[in-house]
Amino acid sequence: MHVTVLGPPRPAKMGYPAITGRDMAVQTSMNRKDLFLRACRGETVARVPVWMMRQAGRYLPEYREIRARHGFLEVCKTPELAVEVSLQPFRRLSVDAVIVFSDILIPAEAMGLPVELGDAGPKLPCPVRSQADVEKLGIFDPEAETGFLPEAIRRIVKSVGPEVAVLGFAGAPWTLACYMVEGQTKEGFATVKQFLYQEPKTFRELLHRIAQATVPYLKAQIAAGATAIQLFDTWCGELNLEDYQESALPAVQEVISEISGSVPVIYYTKASPHLLLAAARSGANVLSVDWRMELGEVREALGPKIALQGNVDPAVLLGPAEKIREVTLGTIHSLAGRGHILNLGHGILPNTPVENAQLFVETGQALLPEMRPAAHSR
Repeated sequence: MHVTVLGPPRPAKMGYPAITGRDMAVQTSMNRKDLFLRACRGETVARVPVWMMRQAGRYLPEYREIRARHGFLEVCKTPELAVEVSLQPFRRLSVDAVIVFSDILIPAEAMGLPVELGDAGPKLPCPVRSQADVEKLGIFDPEAETGFLPEAIRRIVKSVGPEVAVLGFAGAPWTLACYMVEGQTKEGFATVKQFLYQEPKTFRELLHRIAQATVPYLKAQIAAGATAIQLFDTWCGELNLEDYQESALPAVQEVISEISGSVPVIYYTKASPHLLLAAARSGANVLSVDWRMELGEVREALGPKIALQGNVDPAVLLGPAEKIREVTLGTIHSLAGRGHILNLGHGILPNTPVENAQLFVETGQALLPEMRPAAHSR
C-alpha cells in the first residue's frame, strides 16, 4: 500500500517515513479490533496495532493513585477497580488493545495455594515440592472461584465497544510452576529444576494439572468477550532445548489445542532464542519475543505462517525521543507491517516517563508506506 502524506511532517531518520497529521487522523478512525485480528492472522496492514505489556502499571500517576488506596490483589479481585486500571492506558495512550488487569498467579491461588502479591513480587508460602503437594491441587470453576476476572472483561468490552481488542491472559504451565515450586522469583529457579530432574513424572503431572486448570480459566475469559488470549512463558528461557521440548512445550500445546480456533493465541517467551523453532510449534497464532532477537531474522527462520509480536527493549523508552522513534520505526520496518503486533519485549518499566510511552504508541501507529522488509541493527 502506498500512502500519500499531507500536512507538516516530523523529521524522520534513517529513511523511515515521517509521521503526519493525516496519519494521526486516519489511524484513530480505523477499527482497532479488526486491525489486531488481521495482524494475528499474518496479514499485511496499513499500520501495525500497538499495545504494551504491563501497560496498566506504576508509570501512570492515575494507577499509583489507585494503588495508594487499594492493595494489588484487591484491585485484581474487584471488577470496578480492575476495569478502571485496565482502561487507564487506553484513555491516556490510545493503545489498540486493552489487556485485563490481573496476575498470572490468580489460578495458583484458585488451585489451593496461598498467594501474596504486591509490587515487590509474589510470595507463595506453601510451595509445591512433592507428589502429595501436587495431588492437593484442585481444578477450579473459573466463574465460581475467579468470577471477578471474566466480569472485568465483560465490563471492559462494554466500555470500549466492538471496535477495540480486549485481551485475556494466563501464565504458561512452566512459568506458573516456577512460582508454585520455588515460592518466589529466584534467579535460575534451581529448586524447580531439582524437582524436574529428581521427580520428572511428578513434575510433568504438575504441569498437566496446571494446564487442565488453565483451559477453563481461559475459556471463561473468551466467553466473556476476550478478542485474543496471551500465554506468558516468561521463564521458559531458563530451560535448555531438550528439557523445554520434553516438559514445558507439551503443557503449552495442551492448553493451546483446547482453545485454538475460538480466538487467536499469543505465546510470549523471554530469553529464548535457543527455543525459537520449538516455540513456533506451540500452536499459537502469534509468537511474542523479547528484544534479544531481530524480528526480521525471526520471520526468516519461521516463515510467514506465524505472526510476531514485539519487540522493542523497554529500556529504550527511558531514552531520548529520537532514539525511541528510531528503534520503534526500525522494528516496524523489519516486518513491513505483515503479521506484526508492535509491543515491547517485556513489560514497560515503572520509571518510564508517560510522554515516552505516548511517543512509542504514536510512532507505532503511523501509517505504513509501501516497503519491503529490511534487516537493521539496533
